Amino acid sequence: MHLKKVSIAALLGAVGAQAQATTQSLNATLAGNNQTSQLAMYLGMYPNLLSTLAGATNITLLAPSNNAFSTLLNSSMGPMLAANPGLIQAVLQYHVLNGTYPASAVTSTPAFIPSLLTNQTYSNVTGGQRVECVTVGGNVTFYSGLLANASVVQPNLNFSGGVIHVIDHVLTLPVNISAAATAANLTALAGALNATSLLGPINAARDLTIFAPNNAAFQSIGSALANASVAELVGILGYHVLNGTLGYSSMLSNGSSYQTMNGGNITVTINNGSVFVNSAKVVTPDVLVANGVIHVIDNVLNPNATSATPSASATSGAPAFSGASSASGVPFTSGQAAPTSSIASGGVPAATSRVASSSTAGASSPMKTGAVGAAALFGAGAAFMNY
Repeated sequence: MHLKKVSIAALLGAVGAQAQATTQSLNATLAGNNQTSQLAMYLGMYPNLLSTLAGATNITLLAPSNNAFSTLLNSSMGPMLAANPGLIQAVLQYHVLNGTYPASAVTSTPAFIPSLLTNQTYSNVTGGQRVECVTVGGNVTFYSGLLANASVVQPNLNFSGGVIHVIDHVLTLPVNISAAATAANLTALAGALNATSLLGPINAARDLTIFAPNNAAFQSIGSALANASVAELVGILGYHVLNGTLGYSSMLSNGSSYQTMNGGNITVTINNGSVFVNSAKVVTPDVLVANGVIHVIDNVLNPNATSATPSASATSGAPAFSGASSASGVPFTSGQAAPTSSIASGGVPAATSRVASSSTAGASSPMKTGAVGAAALFGAGAAFMNY
């Protein structure tokens, strides 16, 4: 997870060096390209949105190719989209980024760019739901909900309002935290939230960052959780949440301290390219959710051990609950819905895998993988925000 501060303004600085090749209208550009004619047709179904985009300046449109739309519409999601015009419009808005970003402006340092999706039915992120942009193996790649990724197949179609990149998959709308936890096989976290009074507030809050222990982390301290009261569990879970702080990976920094929902502080440390929160290691960064971002960690944080830090040579997290022993099963998972997809090591299928790893820059880079299955495209055809 790369933790250097990245300014979106710095990306915009690259734009000035790239001259616009043409100033034709958005609709003309899309309709005249043999890979984007379907997008032109869908935008035409929403005259107000099309008019807004046609009159906009300084935007980047991520245009799913005709093949991307066909794949989506021929899946189980097709009828759902056809029955929900509001959902279609939200999907289209999520593909429009604030700012003009030619392919040359995207680097191996992730940037999290606001989109035009501000409808609170689908997003509760200040300034618009984010899309992560980064180069992976030389390809310009965009990550969306459930770590689904789309790669640019045709870059830099210039139009009067900005630039268009044709991408090979439709972006996935981020779902709420409880739905994402279930989909990502973070079923212990989902069950623990269900067992407390936190589920509603967590799903309804704006601009959250959650450091989410994976199932193995909960199981490893099973004895400490076995007799925990609801109040104690609320304290533990609240210590994993930054309320009102969008802590995307590129916005965190080494040695920084952040106040959590329960009032305690956590500290970020970078060791040889690995990122730790107190003594827990981030194993999967930047899972975008409807109201913020999740970073999966390999140990449960202890609100009574705020000074816990990793050793200088640590390659994995260290338990923060002294004397705790492992449980025979994973706590809090009884009665939880079966995962529909997952997101990297610690219970994640390759379809959406992205794991934190070392890099010479002192942080991790995402692995480019296949797209998330259509059933999970909008949270397993599920809850959208589920407030």
